[in-house]
Amino acid sequence: MKKIILITTAWLTVSACQEEGELTHDKVIAPIEASSVLVYTGDFSPTSGINVSGQAKIYLEGTKYRVQLEGFSVSSGPDLKVYLSKSASPSEFVNLGNLTSATIYDIPQSVNPMDYSHILIHCQQYNHLFAIAPLTSN
Repeated sequence: MKKIILITTAWLTVSACQEEGELTHDKVIAPIEASSVLVYTGDFSPTSGINVSGQAKIYLEGTKYRVQLEGFSVSSGPDLKVYLSKSASPSEFVNLGNLTSATIYDIPQSVNPMDYSHILIHCQQYNHLFAIAPLTSN
């Protein structure tokens, strides 16, 4: 009986280990290519009680648009996201992803960045806007 329990436990332990799925892998973002064209820039300004510095830049790299946060720092907060937004508030936006140590975010091919005017740093969990970068054309 002990042998059956031991074999069952060992089998369950081995079979329960799974390889990390595609959606759970950390996304690796390549640096901006030297041949990319800078199309928009914006300086971040904070909302009340927040410290922020740096710029948001949108580059055209071939047929793909990418956002780079340059010289960027912000007060820490939970669940911070990077948004490409049509206004200075998170009402019509595209979520580019979690704010991480990665400073480059791909804009989905289906999104036309010319329809958007701001990059926002937003706490999704508490619906609190941390920083706003109005974009201007270069």
